[in-house]
Amino acid sequence: MAGLRGKQILPVPRSISSFQKMQPGDSGSRPFKQRKSLGTLLGIRGAAEQGRGDGIFSPLQVVVERYQKEKTLPPLNRTKFLVSQDLPLSQFAVTLRTRLCLTSSQTFYLLANNKGLPNMAVTMQELYRDNKDEDGFLYLTYASQEMFGSSSSGKPAAA
Repeated sequence: MAGLRGKQILPVPRSISSFQKMQPGDSGSRPFKQRKSLGTLLGIRGAAEQGRGDGIFSPLQVVVERYQKEKTLPPLNRTKFLVSQDLPLSQFAVTLRTRLCLTSSQTFYLLANNKGLPNMAVTMQELYRDNKDEDGFLYLTYASQEMFGSSSSGKPAAA
């Protein structure tokens, strides 16, 4: 744990975070990408890049949303995170787990771009490089185990 001391997950700057906060009861709403136009997304990304400076810490913009058909896991109170590039995905998952207030018996899975389960040993920079969207955001979806056994046609594709 000593190696993780300098790594952190920062909240989105105030001028941006109030723009796209998701209310806890908003689970039935459209995904982040569908709520915002590409021009708006690029504007949000540009504003965050200008505000972060050119120092050593260059955060990645990550959007984390609940799987649309998820019924057992609670929604996050916000969807957008600024994450350190060298933070391991496993540490980010611990942060999400804490924000979701999950018990030790509850399990959740992260999907990158609704395609597959990423390796938890990779850094956020590696995950971002391999899975970033054209708008510059990394989209992660969280779900419980039940989504893999559902017979609906909306389930994510296998990796």
